[in-house]
Amino acid sequence: MSHTRATHLTRRGILAAGGALGLGAALAACGDDKGKSGSEGQAKPGKGGAWSFKDDRGTTVKLGSVPTRIVAFTGVAAALYDYGIEVKGVFGPTKTKDGKADVQAGDMDVSKLTVFGNVFNQFNVEQYAAFAPEVLITTTFDPKGVLWYVPLESAAKIAKLAPSVAVSVYDRPLTGPLQRMWELAESLGADTKSAKVVDAKKRFEAAAARLRKAARSRPEIKVMAGSAAQDAFYVSGTNLSADLEYFKSLGVKFVEPSEAAKKPTGGWFETLSWENVDKYPADIIIMDDRSSTIQPADITKATWKKLPAVKAGQVIPRSAEPILSYDKCAPLLENLAKAIETAKKVS
Repeated sequence: MSHTRATHLTRRGILAAGGALGLGAALAACGDDKGKSGSEGQAKPGKGGAWSFKDDRGTTVKLGSVPTRIVAFTGVAAALYDYGIEVKGVFGPTKTKDGKADVQAGDMDVSKLTVFGNVFNQFNVEQYAAFAPEVLITTTFDPKGVLWYVPLESAAKIAKLAPSVAVSVYDRPLTGPLQRMWELAESLGADTKSAKVVDAKKRFEAAAARLRKAARSRPEIKVMAGSAAQDAFYVSGTNLSADLEYFKSLGVKFVEPSEAAKKPTGGWFETLSWENVDKYPADIIIMDDRSSTIQPADITKATWKKLPAVKAGQVIPRSAEPILSYDKCAPLLENLAKAIETAKKVS
């Protein structure tokens, strides 16, 4: 587990944080001010095809026309793909060791993508320059707007080659980043009124209602967000990650690690040794599904296998860095709702 952009966290930190990744802002279903995106943040096409977009750093990018040579973080490209915008250049987890699509690549055909870096801190600047990008799009997990997966040591060089757009997933509920990605896709030419897009949003809203109902009907069920590494187990807190903030706002009861707010994790997570993996009782465990983490089927630790939730088969995946489209986020809510509806109280 290892990749962090936020300067105040360790590299392993943010990954473990479950994806410092929250995602979020204005809750459509639950209302929240803190990440709201008003019209001032939306793209405003100008005469003659001019394009502009004000991102979550407050930076407005202006181009003479709608960009087509886009380079994006893999998860962002996957979200745009769901809206019909095909990004041809990416950076971030794109291909697994066997050449298949990484979980963060969504439905994209990775064989057709130009990949400038497949792992954290890897970015081929020369290849990027030759690609002649018009804009770079990624997320940010940092209050200062540090660009996710853009290596700090080469960030200045990369910035000179094309302007950047950042969608914040820091300390805001999932619905905020989802709305912002929707707005960004629309500005790039997506048909956001198409049946596919409209149906996906309706499915997301129905899934949110289902999760809220499940959480209210099963208040005794406690959920723990975990992430596994060879030498440690990480329990994520809910106050900074967009997905967890949103689930909590719908009523889901989470384990809140007592040490998470202490440095150096800044509130993202608490690190446990495998010997102490039973520190927090839980009925359901949602596990980080990123390829940089160890997946539940591959955990051999005896202490893990003895956990009541594991023995009960109540472990499900968690997309710690959700693909920010309604199409990809609806199943996340549905799966958690189903887990809560059917869970046995084991803690």
